[in-house]
Amino acid sequence: MTVLIILVVLATAFVAVLLYRLAVMRRGGTAAILRAVPAAAGIGWRHGVIRYGESSLVFFKLSSLRPGPDSRIERQGVEVEGRRSPEGSEFDIMSDEIVILSVRDRERAYEIALDVGALTAFLSWVESRPSGRWVRGRRA
Repeated sequence: MTVLIILVVLATAFVAVLLYRLAVMRRGGTAAILRAVPAAAGIGWRHGVIRYGESSLVFFKLSSLRPGPDSRIERQGVEVEGRRSPEGSEFDIMSDEIVILSVRDRERAYEIALDVGALTAFLSWVESRPSGRWVRGRRA
């Protein structure tokens, strides 16, 4: 009987975490496919949702049960290093309308696959960030 109670409690906790993650994902955002680099060709891509904040972009993987974001890119440190089209096996999960950006923040490097509308939103978010001087003056 004790084992059954423990299993019911664990199953209830799992369902609660799953429902919470679903609620977080449904609050909105932009569909994206992201991977940390370096990675082998076609490996490591994760579907999810990105949300833009004042100071960072957060990425929620579709297949994760983590209560918070799975990745975070800081707005002040982000640099777009290049763009390319999908290649080889990437066409299994992407269409030819997708653009892949190589992005680096202060700590990590990523590739983000976005459609044309999401690409415009991302680049606008990066380009409209306040200057470093304004941010330093604001914190002082």
